[in-house]
Amino acid sequence: MTEPTIPIAHPHKKTVFVTGANGYIGSAVCRTFVRAGWRTYGLVRRPEAASTLISDEVIPIIGSISKDAGFLEDLHKHTKTVDVVISCTEQLPFGEHFEALLSLFRKLAATSNQNGVRPLVITTSGCKDYGVTGVHGSPGLAPHTEDSPLQPVDIIRERALKSLDIFVHEDLFDAVLVRPTPLFGYDSSYYGLAFEAAEAAARTENRALQLPIDFNTILHGCHIDDCAEAYLALAEHADRAAVVKQCFNISAHRYDTLSNIAKALEVEYSLKGGVVEISPAHANAVVSSLNLVLGYTQFVDSTKIRRLTGWTDRRMLLSENLHVYRMAYEEAARRGHEGVLRIKERMSVLSSVKV
Repeated sequence: MTEPTIPIAHPHKKTVFVTGANGYIGSAVCRTFVRAGWRTYGLVRRPEAASTLISDEVIPIIGSISKDAGFLEDLHKHTKTVDVVISCTEQLPFGEHFEALLSLFRKLAATSNQNGVRPLVITTSGCKDYGVTGVHGSPGLAPHTEDSPLQPVDIIRERALKSLDIFVHEDLFDAVLVRPTPLFGYDSSYYGLAFEAAEAAARTENRALQLPIDFNTILHGCHIDDCAEAYLALAEHADRAAVVKQCFNISAHRYDTLSNIAKALEVEYSLKGGVVEISPAHANAVVSSLNLVLGYTQFVDSTKIRRLTGWTDRRMLLSENLHVYRMAYEEAARRGHEGVLRIKERMSVLSSVKV
């Protein structure tokens, strides 16, 4: 006797639209949402970047962010509604770029509203918006929370302040602002510059890496995969009212120190002369540029998103798994990954900025 067929209810397939989908955060966010069963659309500027998205099962949309962006017609051929929009683009100067983003969000939301969906828009800034904290062991050391005042350096001041404008558009969409700490893992981390510096030091006669940085500096990084999971946790949280109009920090469960990372670099690169703290006055220009990556001390609290959504980080800290992270970065560099090249280009701009 034939068993009766039991009808299976197929829930609504939620859609997410990610800007900067081939960037460091954007590509990780796309992969995370695809794994979670979301229909994922990724915006990229260049047609040749679409192949990577396709291989990750992301639907590519080709176009540039501007107030008169024409790529929305291509997106609307696929879907008239977007449940979540995630902004992972950053461009300096930031103000004009963000105004174009806001225009894009409003157009996406207006069409979605007409078809019965009010989108959630998640915008990305960064924890450097708060400025620095004390170093490890400082008297009264306390982390930055979402209530900490914004004290960014000049080059990111416009981003830190303009990003808050996302909250004045509640007529069309709900908004969230996230601030990740510096990220590591895979191909596009700024920490890759520390790997390159250690590799260069290993080829010198004394096999020593000299750093003009306090070794008690707090480096509160987070793995890129864990960061992407935080975006998903906010998007899927059952109580949207508890998420909207909020800022959320994204950081690992505890911080690293430069001392811990220095010890890991010594072992990884067999630096017989060690990683040595020196006076900034005695540093050469190449090593001094590492101050932008390793010299920004910041302790960041992420209790808010953990308590609300249950999100937690799972990947090992940089110092705990440095060999694996090094190998992944070097393989990406060997292949000429555009993320590695992009970081080096940015550093050429940032190296003129004092943090």
